Amino acid sequence: MIEAHSLTKRYGEKTAVDGLSFTVRPGVVTGFLGPNGAGKSTTMRMLLGLDAPTSGRALVNGRRYAEHRAPLHEVGAMLEARSVHTGRSAYHHLLALAATTGISRRRVDEVIDLVGLRAVARKRVGGFSMGMGQRLGIAGALLGDPATVLLDEPVNGLDPEGIVWIRNLLKGLAAEGRTVLVSSHLMSEMALTAEHLIVIGRGRLIADTSVAEFVARAAGDVVRVRTDRAERLRTLLEGPQVSVTAQEPGVLLVTGLSGERIGRIAADNGLALAELTPQHASLEEAFMELTRDAVEYQAPAPQLVGATEEGGAA
Repeated sequence: MIEAHSLTKRYGEKTAVDGLSFTVRPGVVTGFLGPNGAGKSTTMRMLLGLDAPTSGRALVNGRRYAEHRAPLHEVGAMLEARSVHTGRSAYHHLLALAATTGISRRRVDEVIDLVGLRAVARKRVGGFSMGMGQRLGIAGALLGDPATVLLDEPVNGLDPEGIVWIRNLLKGLAAEGRTVLVSSHLMSEMALTAEHLIVIGRGRLIADTSVAEFVARAAGDVVRVRTDRAERLRTLLEGPQVSVTAQEPGVLLVTGLSGERIGRIAADNGLALAELTPQHASLEEAFMELTRDAVEYQAPAPQLVGATEEGGAA
């Protein structure tokens, strides 16, 4: 289990993490999300004892990382996959890590096979592709067969087969009862992999909830309604807390009423409905909606090349 208790980290006048508290529990894949500059990397470094918090505590399996006698057996982490001596082979890189905690050569061979690097295990890491480097980083994280796994952007550089592989690996680790925390900017992949989310922005907690609840919170009550009497239904539904917009002829999007309530109003007034469908936002849409006020680095809207201020061609 991973616990953050009022974690705060300041760099001079800059507050990177601000009173952050959360718990990552075993048995589920937990996604750690936030815009660039949100404080995710700083938080993960504090969890691993690489950065000392200005205040607060970070615990892994009930202790600070530095207090574990054999930390590789407690928590496996990958923050930067390419932080490897490029002149070493994958095998000897892992063997050197194993020697620090008395891990056997057999286990080194096991993780090499697990991540699919057997064919290149004796080749120098400096010649590895980004995807191969990611697999090696994951092998290092799993070397001690840890109860807790913490990975930062593990799918970067992986091809489609590799992405499916890491997705199944993470789910498998959680199914074994391990604690799994994974950071990623790929919302589509998080939607398929994670069950729980911790979302931060500007160093503060935005959400600590299931994926389904996070998406529902952003989407609100939006219902698509199709009827040949759309204008009549619109008049019946509109109110101070209800918004009704025409998506296309005969189709309304209703916000602020449940599908059940809309159906009852239509039936009471003799209106036949051809469709009554709750709309579900994607994880990406929900993330954009709930973090838009926490985006620190925001690019200006794109402009057409050669356009003048008046909108004509330059």
